[in-house]
Amino acid sequence: MKVTEYFEKANGQTLASFEVLPPLKGGGMQAIFNTLDPLMEFKPPFIDVTYHREEFIYNKRPSGYYEKTAIRKRPGTVGICASIMNRYGVDAVPHLICGGFSKEETENALIDLDFLGVQNVLALRGDARKFDNRFIPEPDGHSYAVELVKQINDINHGRYLDANIEDGAKTDFCIGVAGYPEKHFEAPNFELDLKFTKQKIEAGADFIVTQMFFDNKVYFNYVDACRKAGINVPIIPGLKPITRKYQLNSIPRNFHVNFPTELVNEAEKTDPNNIVELGVEWCIQQSRELKEGGAPCLHYYTMGDAETIRRIVSQVL
Repeated sequence: MKVTEYFEKANGQTLASFEVLPPLKGGGMQAIFNTLDPLMEFKPPFIDVTYHREEFIYNKRPSGYYEKTAIRKRPGTVGICASIMNRYGVDAVPHLICGGFSKEETENALIDLDFLGVQNVLALRGDARKFDNRFIPEPDGHSYAVELVKQINDINHGRYLDANIEDGAKTDFCIGVAGYPEKHFEAPNFELDLKFTKQKIEAGADFIVTQMFFDNKVYFNYVDACRKAGINVPIIPGLKPITRKYQLNSIPRNFHVNFPTELVNEAEKTDPNNIVELGVEWCIQQSRELKEGGAPCLHYYTMGDAETIRRIVSQVL
């Protein structure tokens, strides 16, 4: 079933969904099951599976030259989606990214997903590689998420890259995109970022999943701004509890979001061993307020921490 159809069927009831990361190369599927098994009691309508492009480091050789070495590869997104659907009977939403893919490789991935019965995808540009100062697309790849959305929409209408294909099979993907309540860090201002988001919707996207945030005001303000701009698709808030004190610095640095002063003040005077309790309680209150405010779904970034997420959701749904 499509993500948007779940919301229609829920008839105003707030749902809960989860996001998992593929294990690093060499890891097994059991790690994913260990994360999801405790969360199935909440009957999530769908599970997101991320994709991370290959990262590289440069090792200096005795000769003085540097050797480019691939690290932190997380393969398996398509296979993990198939496993989730087979084990739990829950729809999987694979992330598709521009980075690391040519248009041809993207088309082939979409064909594979369609053959597996996957009906939903999340179309993202993806991040720049660690040692690149800007996002660099693959040769004959997409530079922006809107281009990826257009390609997915094209194949939904039977239009393939090979112009010689006539009457091509039409897929029926429900397309999600990312939204940034505090604006994307590369956008010069919020208004232009909102314009880019609207372009993705006009290109064929059906729903938005937001970047994590810790102040619900930014989500509600973002929804209002989207509606005023003519963006009327479902907007799913993304949530993550803090569990370590160092995250007060690492999360803003890595995800370009702000912490509200109240949360920072509470964290600073909390014993490091009790930060998890603070994070859980804060996320519970966030979740309840978002539910009362009519959010169609609460989307939790699990980061492999099933128990913390289970504690939160059990107090909300």
